[in-house]
Amino acid sequence: MNGTELLAQRFEEQRGQLRAVAYRMLGSLTEAEDAVQETWFKLGRADAEGIRNLGGWLTTVVGRVCLDMLRARTARREQPMDETFVPDPEIRPLSVVDPEQEVLEADSVGLALLIVLETLEPAERLAFVLHDLFAVPFDDIAPIVERGTAATRQLASRARRRVQGATPSADPDLGRQRRVLGAFLAASRGGDFEALVALLDPDVVLRVDAGALVRGAAASKVVRGAKAVAEQALTFRQFADLARLALVNGTVGMVTAPEGRPLSVMAVTVAGGRITEMYILADPERLDRLDVPGAEY
Repeated sequence: MNGTELLAQRFEEQRGQLRAVAYRMLGSLTEAEDAVQETWFKLGRADAEGIRNLGGWLTTVVGRVCLDMLRARTARREQPMDETFVPDPEIRPLSVVDPEQEVLEADSVGLALLIVLETLEPAERLAFVLHDLFAVPFDDIAPIVERGTAATRQLASRARRRVQGATPSADPDLGRQRRVLGAFLAASRGGDFEALVALLDPDVVLRVDAGALVRGAAASKVVRGAKAVAEQALTFRQFADLARLALVNGTVGMVTAPEGRPLSVMAVTVAGGRITEMYILADPERLDRLDVPGAEY
């Protein structure tokens, strides 16, 4: 194995970590892959033999790449982020819950957190993601955001307060989530309005991101309140027979993908035995880029 092959092998060992950082920074699976690829190019142009801690070096480099991408995105954005925005979901099959599965899902990041991260300034997001989610020291983050260590610590602290204040509380038990979602799916299929309302928190919020081209009843929207959300579920009950349970960003959600082509992906927040938040991605263009595994009945 020559030097290039060895370096490529060492990079592949870090790819999962780099992708996780980039996904949390960007909220887009496609852009995360682009950031990881750009990090590989930067490694190829660097003096790899002089890098003592390759994992740490790559993490800070992918963070810098993502920061540049966020700043460019902010510069292009003429209007504030639409409140209907739903980040790209990560989908996995829903298998029997065991300790190994729970450890895997503990590393996932929920769509609710990603939505809150979208409201942060790029430097705040970087400081929070690298330090709070990946334990990168502030001394290593400071040069990326071009601030002193104390100022970088303040960035993360400010972001942390925003996240804690805006992220809904959630039941982490996958078994309880599955029971609630299974009951919701059964009520939707049966057209049982009262059962749907009973499964929804009175102040439930539904966020639907169907993209810019979809119009009519299926267009992007935010719906609030149990009765209004239940009415939405009944409006689209013809798709309930096609919906299947799956793991969406580490929690139990639903995927509607007849013949493997996704029509929608839904993640929820469950607390106190009821659904408090619902996030549906139904943007055809973005769904076509998703890797959708088999889901369960």
